[in-house]
Amino acid sequence: MIDVPTLVEQARQGRPRAVARLISLVENAAPELREVMAALAPYAGRAYTVGLTGSPGVGKSTSTSALVSAYRRLGKRVGVLAVDPSSPFSGGALLGDRVRMQDHATDPEVFIRSMATRGHLGGLSWTAPQALRVLDAAGCDVILVETVGVGQSEVEIAAQADTTVVLLAPGMGDGIQAAKAGILEIGDLFVVNKADRDGADATARELNHMLGLGGPREPGDWRPPIVKTVAARGEGVDDVVEALEKHRAWLDEHGELAVRRRRRAADEIEAIALAALRARIGDLRGDRHLTTLAERVVAGELDPYGAADRLVAGLTAA
Repeated sequence: MIDVPTLVEQARQGRPRAVARLISLVENAAPELREVMAALAPYAGRAYTVGLTGSPGVGKSTSTSALVSAYRRLGKRVGVLAVDPSSPFSGGALLGDRVRMQDHATDPEVFIRSMATRGHLGGLSWTAPQALRVLDAAGCDVILVETVGVGQSEVEIAAQADTTVVLLAPGMGDGIQAAKAGILEIGDLFVVNKADRDGADATARELNHMLGLGGPREPGDWRPPIVKTVAARGEGVDDVVEALEKHRAWLDEHGELAVRRRRRAADEIEAIALAALRARIGDLRGDRHLTTLAERVVAGELDPYGAADRLVAGLTAA
């Protein structure tokens, strides 16, 4: 039997084992999950969530590690949610990101967790919102969410973060990818990493040009800055933190932070409700009602839309 109140209290005290256990309950959709979320609700909503995305090889893990160091120098407690591809054998995370962040393994003010996507597209795990809430309630001032790195499908992070950072590197064709993929639309800040390589200035210029083509902006609108870094040496990372803090201040000033968080909560509620409905529909697969509707569609007595309406009516009436 899991003592949820005690576990939540220990997590709020910053005990890593308690935080890890709560996230495990989230990942495994444990029966105690509802109780956990209810217990965490009063303590969430304080952390600043930064999402980092970009194609494989641009240095997301190295950049994340460098940002952890920068925020720790500012005295911030930092949480890292590193979403790794699922192992095709065990279904677990491959832990590549965590291996690159060993410099922070002994710091009690840094909590790093790798999560498997478990087949979920969009660069995140489907349990990411609840895991973020655990880290938030555990007292993290800043939460860095590093996505898988799958390229064009990886825009879901924009719905989960207060600020989205898009990383690119010279010589990887990222500018062309950005133009195709909608990456320009989700980026609040662009970082050209590995800026010591040839072509870094050209990549930054191309990005700046494409941002200029993104349509007219109203006075006071946020224009995403472009920062060049060499994350492996820590160069330019303080400039990234400065740009992040400016964006956070802009979000607060224009009321956009509250708008984004309300949208995020609405998406989460909708996802949970849809999951519950899918589960109920799944239960109906062995039910005679669904079988009867299917038989009537096959026989031409009923169209699929009419059948679906009757199914939904049955679900909502139950």
